[in-house]
Amino acid sequence: MDSQPSCVVVTGFGPFRQHLVNSSWEAVKELSKLGLNSNKNVELRILQLPVDYREVKQKVIRIWEDLKPQLVVHIGMDTSAKVIILEQCAKNRSYQDADIRGFRPARGECLPDGPEVIVSEVSMKAVRKRFAVEGVEVIFSRDAGRYVCDYTYYLSLHHGNGYAALIHVPRLSLWFSARLLGKALQVIIQDMLEELRKPELEAS
Repeated sequence: MDSQPSCVVVTGFGPFRQHLVNSSWEAVKELSKLGLNSNKNVELRILQLPVDYREVKQKVIRIWEDLKPQLVVHIGMDTSAKVIILEQCAKNRSYQDADIRGFRPARGECLPDGPEVIVSEVSMKAVRKRFAVEGVEVIFSRDAGRYVCDYTYYLSLHHGNGYAALIHVPRLSLWFSARLLGKALQVIIQDMLEELRKPELEAS
C-alpha cells in the first residue's frame, strides 16, 4: 500500500458584509491545531478563501491542480444557523447576491452548460447519523444557499469529481466557541474520510 501521506484541504472564508470575524475560518484554525489525529497518513492543509466569486474560482482550480487532494472540505458560515449543516449538493444557477467586491457571476451561473446540480460522493446523511459531539447538533441539507459558499462547492465538486464537501457552521457565540466548532469539524471530517474509504475496504 502507498505510504505517501495523502492530502485533505479544508478551507474557511474571510470577512464579509458586517461580519468582520468569520466563524468558518476561526473553526478551521482550531481544526488545524487539533489535526486529523485518527489517521497519521493524512496531511491536513488549510486555506482561507475570500468571499469573492472570481478569486474563489482561481483558488479552487489551484487547489485541485497543485495539491491533488483526496478530499476538499469547504467551511462556510450560516449567520442564521443554530446547528452545523452538512450540504449534500451544489447548484449551478441563480447566484444573484453580490460578493465583497460588488461582483455577481455572469447570468448568475458557475459554469456555462454545467449540470444543474452536482452531488458529493460523501453521504452526508450517513455522516450525520454517526455524529456525536456533546452540545452540537448536525443536520444535512440539499440547498447550500446560492452564495459564494455554494458557488465554491459547485466548482470544487466539478474539478474534484465529487470528492468535496461543504459544511455550514453557526456564528461564534457563548454556545458555539471556535474550539467547539473545530472539534466538531475534526469528528465530521475524519468520518467523511472513513466513509470514502469504505468502497476500497470492501473491494480489498
